[in-house]
Amino acid sequence: MAKSKTSKSTPKSSFRWLFLGLGLTSLAILSATAGAILAVSLSSTPLRQAKLSPEQEAVFGQKETISYSNLQIPQLSRSVNILVLGTKVLTSDVTNAPEKEQDLGYHALVNSFEGLTDTMLLLRFDPQEGKLNVLSLPRDTQAYIEGHGLRKINEANSYGGPALAAETVSNLLDGVAIDRYVRINVQGIEKLVDALGGVTVYVPRDMKYNDFSQHLYINLKAGKQRLNGEKAIQFLRFRYDEYGDIGRVQRQQTLMRAIIEQALKPQTLLRIPDILKVTQAHLDTNLTLEELVALAGFAAQTKRSDVQMLMLPGEFNGDGRQGVSYWLPNLEKIQNLAAQYFNQGYRTENLKEPAQLNIAVQDSIDNPEAAQVMVNYLKKAGYPNVYLSRNTLEPLKETRIIIQKGDDTGAAELRAAVGIGEVLVESTGNISSDFTIQLGQDWPEKAATLSENTNNY
Repeated sequence: MAKSKTSKSTPKSSFRWLFLGLGLTSLAILSATAGAILAVSLSSTPLRQAKLSPEQEAVFGQKETISYSNLQIPQLSRSVNILVLGTKVLTSDVTNAPEKEQDLGYHALVNSFEGLTDTMLLLRFDPQEGKLNVLSLPRDTQAYIEGHGLRKINEANSYGGPALAAETVSNLLDGVAIDRYVRINVQGIEKLVDALGGVTVYVPRDMKYNDFSQHLYINLKAGKQRLNGEKAIQFLRFRYDEYGDIGRVQRQQTLMRAIIEQALKPQTLLRIPDILKVTQAHLDTNLTLEELVALAGFAAQTKRSDVQMLMLPGEFNGDGRQGVSYWLPNLEKIQNLAAQYFNQGYRTENLKEPAQLNIAVQDSIDNPEAAQVMVNYLKKAGYPNVYLSRNTLEPLKETRIIIQKGDDTGAAELRAAVGIGEVLVESTGNISSDFTIQLGQDWPEKAATLSENTNNY
């Protein structure tokens, strides 16, 4: 088994190296690893709260090691898949809520992991490829839950905890094995963001919604801003736009990218004590401390372009106004995704010609003429299905080519045709596109050159 190379470092730089990896996973892994950094020197007790039966533990292959130790920091010994479940549990969801919370007169949040999952992510740490893959599973995904039939996938945790959730996700993903799980509740995420000193994100539109039964009040203005824990939760929980739950998935991925930048700042180190205080009360995981440190070490070395954020392929079955609204999974595309990003099964070769690709162009710099140059140029270059897409993007310095659905077939050729831009695998572009080109400040100069040299596209 190939081992990752390590380099000599001072205790201070090693400590910083570990912590940098936190922002590259998810808020849940961020919290888990922060606890591990302190606990590794104080205790050998895992950060686990749920009691699993031997049969439930067997779902995760708990005895199969995923890390090894040497005289330095633990390393990943193989690829590992981790299911991250974010829960939101209200007093109305449980029968044994604390009396002080029952008497509030509204549906208050409970510090529990046993309810519906608001967030479901499957993370693959792959030391052989040097990649970290993050798959978002919309909470409204229709899936078969053992003993309960076809339901929304976010119900699996409430019926049978992390083991049933893992079995459900594995079955949906063509048998992808799940090695470990992490559960974190919404209170933990809020406190975690506060401990980090907030995160800077671009809010794409005004977000306003009130739910008096939960005392949920969302009031965010559009634009780039720094969100504290409460505001970050509002950003994540808002669903009332044209994309519903899919919009939430896109915001999750936006926030994860923002966490990367925050975690790389040296001053973040000063907040480690605050992060550690909120970890154990709001976290449940069957990862060991050694495994947590190994994950952090790997994530710290992962390049931005090697963090690939995907969304489960599928489509809406309705708007929820008549009957139950589901995200209906596309099983053929899921099989290809599992093969390409989770080393499961085989990938069907379905090479698309340029004429078959749907390409959305989004203008982040408010330059309609330059955006139209891109559309016209690509059409003449053999991409007929190119169109301008409405967007509310943060102004970008560098153009991005988003592999929207995770299928990178044709990505290299498109990048060569455009001539500029960072290629990213994520689901933050136009949801109907194969690729979304988000124009940055580097495009107008090239657009002007193209216009001069090609009879004014």
